[in-house]
Amino acid sequence: MLIDTHCHLDAEEFAADRDAVIARAGQAGVGVVVIPSVGRGNFSAVKTLAHAFAGGAYALGIHPMYVPRARDADLDELERHVLAALDDPRFVAIGEIGLDFFVPALKEPAMAARQEHFYRAQLELARRHGLPVLLHVRRSQDLLLKHLRQCPVAGGIGHAFNGSFQQARQFIDLGFALGFGGAMTFARALQIRRLATQLPIESLVLETDAPDLAPAWLGAPQDGRPATAARNEPAELAGIGHALAQLRGLADADLAEATARNARRVMPRLAGACAAH
Repeated sequence: MLIDTHCHLDAEEFAADRDAVIARAGQAGVGVVVIPSVGRGNFSAVKTLAHAFAGGAYALGIHPMYVPRARDADLDELERHVLAALDDPRFVAIGEIGLDFFVPALKEPAMAARQEHFYRAQLELARRHGLPVLLHVRRSQDLLLKHLRQCPVAGGIGHAFNGSFQQARQFIDLGFALGFGGAMTFARALQIRRLATQLPIESLVLETDAPDLAPAWLGAPQDGRPATAARNEPAELAGIGHALAQLRGLADADLAEATARNARRVMPRLAGACAAH
């Protein structure tokens, strides 16, 4: 069974054919799809959607790219939703949270500090309730690690990881698995492909980040970079898993089993969604 550990299935891009997207995922062997929230506006939506199909799971958090429109009161609202979800077997993590220093406006000192405030508050929330976290990691690895050392949590996943090998090892040592998706399928993504090949198989999980980060076969790269216009979907996880299996010299079934086992280890509450499937 394949587990898509990161898919924004509630996104508007799926509004017209979401049921068909879910059906195609099942036909492709994707047994569980984890749907992270991005802000107060979709806390309820991801929960409702996760309960709408077998194998649905969800995480609750405030995404760093949504921090500019968030209020401090949203953190209180997040905790209320988390407390209400603790007995829900489909609820698996705090996420998507983290730091983003790729977008220029988010690097401005005031907004960078605001991001850190929301990130740290959500780490503390995860720590209080013994929950793993789904981390947004974009040009922010070292600062994410600094806060994780100061506020240790029950592991989780470094989503769409693209740091150095040394940074990867530090996340792994803190109990994290690292997510690999469509970016890995591009031949020019040399750093990501090296990481996918060299890191211990026990540290890898699969993800799509759908509708974003489409794999190579959904569109030609522009100027050597992955195409972003094509809509990704969870059914593409089978091809992403095949690409990783080829890089590692493994059979597809063995790769699927290993990455699913890793996902269940770093998100123990996935047992509820797996049982529903």
